[in-house]
Amino acid sequence: MPDTPPAAFSPLPSARPHAEGVSNDEFRAAMSRLTAGVVLVTAREPSLDPDDPSAPVGEDVGMTATAFLSVSLDPPLVLVSLRTGSRMDDLLDEQPLWAVSVLADSHRHIAGRFAMKGRLSDRLLFADLPHSRGALSDAPLVDGALATLECRTHDRIRAGDHTLVVGRVLAAGTRPEESGPLAYFKGRYRQLR
Repeated sequence: MPDTPPAAFSPLPSARPHAEGVSNDEFRAAMSRLTAGVVLVTAREPSLDPDDPSAPVGEDVGMTATAFLSVSLDPPLVLVSLRTGSRMDDLLDEQPLWAVSVLADSHRHIAGRFAMKGRLSDRLLFADLPHSRGALSDAPLVDGALATLECRTHDRIRAGDHTLVVGRVLAAGTRPEESGPLAYFKGRYRQLR
């Protein structure tokens, strides 16, 4: 007779499973136990009229992500998961150049700021954020980030309610490890020390 799983691993009482068996609540609860690094994905909207140098330049856009990973060393590829139809998903569908800042534990406020839902404009979020511009992507790179990457979209893959954006890394930089990484665990930002 197979062992019965302990009560601690029983399904949530109010959870309605999908046809395949797991509910949104069960899946979310299980995945919240996976510790993830936190990054800020950024891109600059293209000019409204690229042929007119006097046309207004596009706005900077940023979003906090925890679904980010290395895919390949040769060629150097990374992957970020974006909610389909989000502002960043729409932007990276037309703008192939983007950047990633791997956030340090001192960047909790930045992660929270760019994770807010329903914000009207990113302009105010970048206004007092110490950053520089990527030489290749022109996207904002957070000052003090543990690492920065500039990428060009290599592939886009629809996966359920998300788009997986695979980026070819064009440039990468690191700084001395004076601080620890910002992590995300059980729905909260954490410091690893």
